[in-house]
Amino acid sequence: MIVKNVIKKVGLLTSGGDSPGMNAAIRSVVRACVFHKIIPFGISKGYDGLISGKIAEMNARSVKGIINKGGTILKTARSADFRSKEGRDKAYDTLKNNEIDALVVIGGDGTFTGGLVFSKEFDFPVIGIPASIDNDIFGTDFSIGYNTALETIVESVDKIRDTANSHNRLFFIEVMGRKSGNLALNASLASGACFVILPEKDFQLIDLIKRLEENKKRNKESSIVIVAEGNNYGPSYKIAEDLSKVYSAYESKVTILGHIQRGGKPCSFDRILASQLGMAALESLKLKKYNSLVGLVNNTL
Repeated sequence: MIVKNVIKKVGLLTSGGDSPGMNAAIRSVVRACVFHKIIPFGISKGYDGLISGKIAEMNARSVKGIINKGGTILKTARSADFRSKEGRDKAYDTLKNNEIDALVVIGGDGTFTGGLVFSKEFDFPVIGIPASIDNDIFGTDFSIGYNTALETIVESVDKIRDTANSHNRLFFIEVMGRKSGNLALNASLASGACFVILPEKDFQLIDLIKRLEENKKRNKESSIVIVAEGNNYGPSYKIAEDLSKVYSAYESKVTILGHIQRGGKPCSFDRILASQLGMAALESLKLKKYNSLVGLVNNTL
């Protein structure tokens, strides 16, 4: 690792799937840079923008009025070119030509995988800020965007319950999370769902039928089942279809919440977390703790 005596310029990008709170993290990194008299450079469209040279100097006013906005002002993308050595060489040339001393990347697992490969190839300091609604990143109890996505899901389930209660219906509500059941599990707890299907536990129809039969004995006329998209059985439509073949006590309906979970204003928790982690990323650079991920563990940065 080439240890920089003084970090003078820092590049910043967002990569992979967007999550609410990314803008708050961008704001925090930029303003922490200004505080430490470091020049921040925003890189548009993730690693693709780094390869093509979409880079511009930022200042404190560049990030005004964005703490409450979803998405990312720097845009984001998944880069196939960055997977190649040739692509990473071009990315390094962009940093070198702009005299960038370090790189801060905001994203999830794929973002950090790319950052790790890049830092090892070029002995270049990289700091990761975890931002993913899936909350599946080791090294932090919470990733930016998770709590906002959870609130969006619970609000949606509450609305669906109104129509479920008006009919004799069973609603399967599919949520994101890839192979992590964090969103599904906590959404089911917060919404009072009768059953949850998780990637971390094998699912069989008989288990759901037993629960539904218990509900029937208690004169329960509607039920909510939360389905994590990465479960072992399959999509929520398949579960509903297979259930209807063997169990007819309820009329089954399916709602896939989809990308609505990624949008909207970040909640106060995600704004605060993003602000803390952005500051911590710059502190890590100042302390020469390169190639690190900043996170929140047991309420400690």
